Amino acid sequence: MNERAIGVNIPLVDLGLQRDRIAAEVEEGFARVLAKTAFIGGPDVTAFEEEFAAFTGTAHCVGVANGTDAIELALRAAGIRDGDHVALPANTFVATAEAAVRAGAVPVPVDVDPAHLLMDADEFARVAPRCQAVLPVHLFGQLAPMNAIRAVASQHDVLVIEDAAQCQGATQNGTGMGGFGVAAATSFYPGKNLGAFGDAGAVVTQDEEIARKLRLLANHGSDRKYSHPELGFNSRLDTLQAVVLRAKLKQLGAWNKERSAAADLYAELLADVSEVRLPGVADGNEHVWHLYVVRVRNRDMVLKHLNDNGVGAGIHYPTPVHHTGAFAKYGRPEGYPVAEQAAGEILSLPLFPGITREQQERVAAVLKEAVAAHG
Repeated sequence: MNERAIGVNIPLVDLGLQRDRIAAEVEEGFARVLAKTAFIGGPDVTAFEEEFAAFTGTAHCVGVANGTDAIELALRAAGIRDGDHVALPANTFVATAEAAVRAGAVPVPVDVDPAHLLMDADEFARVAPRCQAVLPVHLFGQLAPMNAIRAVASQHDVLVIEDAAQCQGATQNGTGMGGFGVAAATSFYPGKNLGAFGDAGAVVTQDEEIARKLRLLANHGSDRKYSHPELGFNSRLDTLQAVVLRAKLKQLGAWNKERSAAADLYAELLADVSEVRLPGVADGNEHVWHLYVVRVRNRDMVLKHLNDNGVGAGIHYPTPVHHTGAFAKYGRPEGYPVAEQAAGEILSLPLFPGITREQQERVAAVLKEAVAAHG
């Protein structure tokens, strides 16, 4: 296999294919912004916010600088204050917990279900009585079990705020991000299903007052120049990134279908490999496959075999949030068994719009070799 790997590299994500598909529209949009010198805000930001709100089926979209800011701002706009407790899955990216702490809250990790690695509603119920908010993460491209989470939240008067950074276009029983909580925060980091050419993010909501508060907090706590009734900070969606996002949003539906087709092909190619646990789709979910995450034994050895043979596999995420130095104090003594076991097994395979059958067949072949040798 090493001989066949020479000069053949399959990236985990190929952003160049998306860039090329929208290059002409982005070039025209950049020229428009430069000609008008409308570098902060302007019609492209407003237009993107309207278009993304329509895409998600929400009333309001507020563009911000990045996904971490989006979570913090959503928490603060919804009324979370210093000392409040916020439940979140133990297997999330650190930004979810980071944003909660920045909002003054105390993160409360929750274990996940073994089938889909999404927040376990029963585990959430154990901590809900002491929480003021819950941040279910729509992980890898599908939504958390929102009906069950909302049922628990309603019993204990807990706010639901969605971390929707990985699910742009995904739905649950026909409803997408922002349709389950008081707000949903998302990231447009370049590798997301809807990715900018740099950092960017947004919050969507059905609540007009939350949208108003979001805009105020993201603009130095100001609703008019030199008036600062609240402490905010500067978190604006860059105008040039809005141009990119507008162009990509038009392609997102088609790109998500390409991702889904690629996921189906992996399921077919790996169906008979007992050493590889394939990802599943929870009932009611339309998955948009931000990541294709399998589970294997001896994951680090399998990953090295893949990388050594030109396959750009990766890990999302190798360390549960409560095992990081910054957030270790928030974990519970008995730990979070499902999240902790999964952290040592998960493996993200290359998947992106434009990936070819030949590339996927090669990934599958190398993975079969790897698990046969190390699984």
